[in-house]
Amino acid sequence: MGDSATKHPDPAEQKPASTTGLPLRPVVNGDDLQDWDAERDLGYPGQFPFTRGIYPTMYRGRLWTMRQYAGFGSAIESNRRYRYLLEQGQTGLSVAFDLPTQIGMDSDHALAQGEVGKAGVAIDSLEDMQALFDGIPLEKISTSMTINSTAAILLALYVAVAKQQGANLARLSGTLQNDILKEYIARGTYIYPLRAAMRIVTDVFAWCRSEVPSWNSISISGYHIREAGSTDVQEVAFTLANAIAYVDAAVHAGLQVDEFAPQLSFFFNSHNEFLMQIAKFRAARRLWARTMRDRFRAKDSRSMMLRFHAQTAGSSLTAQQPENNLARVALQSLAAVLGGCQSLHSNGLDEALALPTEQAALLALRTQQIIASETGVTNTIDPVAGSYAIEKLTNDIESGAQEYIAKIGALGGMLRAIETGYVQAEIQKSAYEYQQAVERGKQIVVGVNKFLAEKERPIPTLRIDPEIERSQIARVKALRARRDAAKARAAIEEVERRARTSENLMPAILSAVEAYATVGEVSDALRHAFGEYQESVVI
Repeated sequence: MGDSATKHPDPAEQKPASTTGLPLRPVVNGDDLQDWDAERDLGYPGQFPFTRGIYPTMYRGRLWTMRQYAGFGSAIESNRRYRYLLEQGQTGLSVAFDLPTQIGMDSDHALAQGEVGKAGVAIDSLEDMQALFDGIPLEKISTSMTINSTAAILLALYVAVAKQQGANLARLSGTLQNDILKEYIARGTYIYPLRAAMRIVTDVFAWCRSEVPSWNSISISGYHIREAGSTDVQEVAFTLANAIAYVDAAVHAGLQVDEFAPQLSFFFNSHNEFLMQIAKFRAARRLWARTMRDRFRAKDSRSMMLRFHAQTAGSSLTAQQPENNLARVALQSLAAVLGGCQSLHSNGLDEALALPTEQAALLALRTQQIIASETGVTNTIDPVAGSYAIEKLTNDIESGAQEYIAKIGALGGMLRAIETGYVQAEIQKSAYEYQQAVERGKQIVVGVNKFLAEKERPIPTLRIDPEIERSQIARVKALRARRDAAKARAAIEEVERRARTSENLMPAILSAVEAYATVGEVSDALRHAFGEYQESVVI
């Protein structure tokens, strides 16, 4: 039978384009964009509502920052990795901290045993921070620090090192994650009661405004919300609801919106569904611009720009057939670029098994460099504009996110929604439904539930030497023995005193770390003043 007689399937019988997010019609046409106004909803790059990008020339003027997330073992080892990546063409640093550092415990704390240097680099004091950035001029490099509960302390340590280098603090550039709300929602590395933690966040806002004006004082993170199992709509909704809570808190603390909002930044997940990810970033930009203009009456256009870092989806990587992760990471990276990210981290192919090896980290960096140099997608400002499918998904994500934000508002705001467990329950439900789809074969994961390998081939993985923990413990004990104990004690006491008042905490924290008080000691001073958060059990 010839080709002319071949029966083609009816497009209406085809499955939806999405099994985990918003469904698309098999064929999307212009008439599917109901109530859509191109001039109002799309506009031009660099102009409100920034759907097509926050800068007029986007990557034709400047590429995104290639910022590979790295940190493991000791500060000295991590410094070697940073220098290596910079030599290979990385254009910004991104610091991963170990679990004890994230929850304000020194390496010799009993509960830190077995975790020192494992999930990131161990930082106990200014001495460690000096080693971490040895030979790296902080005035000339942009640094992102993924840290939340102890964010104020790590920022103070960074500034202290910059001061020792003789840097002009007004020229320091980078980003502090400092997004405590998502810890209560998705990750769990919180320390203090929620409202006390919010006070620390707004103290950082105010201090950065005057002391490090080029620094992004928060990176409001949807990444971990998505990693916990949310849908793409939930990622946008809960991230922007968190952002609204931060802006409300800062305004309540006496800050003017246009004084701090230009220093806000965001952090999103670039996951598997290619078109959905591009649309997600466009929808988030547009919704944030309208929120800042209409809800908070921002006047400065920079306050309305959603600047974001993207990272490829760690939860999408598989231990089975790990080489397949190269393809996943490449496509997720390309989606982030087409979606208009300002900086990007591409995961290593081995990250379902361990922290990335040097070779895996290099391949991840090369992935971004190939996208930038070989694909041609940077030659035009908005390559995907005019796609009916993407514009429809953008509208649907924005609409769905608005519905969630309205529900959260009706509950009394994001803090109340977290305290009641509403947000956590929504994410848990989505995560369960996705896992059920995988187990039933409705959601295909190559190498896991389809296209299995008869025999898996092992790949090299990074191992952390147990000696690192022993040497780090000895290091922090030696520091305490040789520092000026009275000076450190007085500085720690001043942190606790300020915490019991409404005075800004940052000057006292900076003085404490410069006196070689440790991360754990400063955190304990705040624990004495604020107490610790106890999660409610919602049944």
